[in-house]
Amino acid sequence: MRITRLAATFGALTMALAVAACGGGDGDDAGSGNTASGIVGKAQNDKKLVIGVKADQPGLGLQTGSEYTGFDVEIGKIIAKGLGVEESGIEWKTTVSANREPYIQQNQVDLVVATYTINDERKQKVNFGGPYFIAGQDLLVPVNSTITGPESLAGKKVCSVSGSTPAKRIQTDYKDAQLQQFDSYSKCVTALAGGQVDAVTTDDIILAGYAAQEQYAGKFKVVGKPFSEEPYGIGLAKADTEGCNKVNEILKTAATDGSYKKAWDDTLGKSGTAAPELDVTKLTNCS
Repeated sequence: MRITRLAATFGALTMALAVAACGGGDGDDAGSGNTASGIVGKAQNDKKLVIGVKADQPGLGLQTGSEYTGFDVEIGKIIAKGLGVEESGIEWKTTVSANREPYIQQNQVDLVVATYTINDERKQKVNFGGPYFIAGQDLLVPVNSTITGPESLAGKKVCSVSGSTPAKRIQTDYKDAQLQQFDSYSKCVTALAGGQVDAVTTDDIILAGYAAQEQYAGKFKVVGKPFSEEPYGIGLAKADTEGCNKVNEILKTAATDGSYKKAWDDTLGKSGTAAPELDVTKLTNCS
């Protein structure tokens, strides 16, 4: 009897283990569809993303009422779509230069597409996909200004944004300039229009957008002497290597399927500047 009971018990245990194994396999298979984390996992599970963009940069990231428009906004839509999130699932969140890393680190945004220069200091805190555009630091000045480049800035009042790469470059490389810092470039441009500063410095394409605004037409000029190379990246959480690789994969597709060119033509292309080539050989090595 004891042997019979043991055999029965062993048989029941074997069957239970077999069922558990089958169940575990199904669970693993189901789980494998949900093993993605970071932006890939959130996009799959929630079909929603929060994307940080600028709100005061014409042609790049500009907020009018509740609507955001510009090249960076269109790039954000391309990335979201590639992740499986429709435009209706995007929540746009205004960011300024100084809060881009904190917003990512605090999970207030999933991605930042906001004229966000990739550099080694920032890569210690966040991960970057891209670059999707290469800009260059330049100067915006009144049309009658005698400033011809950064070498002309000694004793001049130059405005930029706190925490930005352009502001730091003025501080380190052009120490004879008098740097004025605000939390947005629009405030710098207002100061330039009012005569409080002699020049505004940031990336050339941002300055061109301001100079083209109706209220400033014919008043300002971009000097046209870039003195840096600014690779614009898409910021995301430092640990999200999978998401970074996916962003780069989406950009590779956008470079060939016409969506990148359309994003440019619909925004910055209206200035008459032809769409640049998206050089996918320069995409970051995600880590």
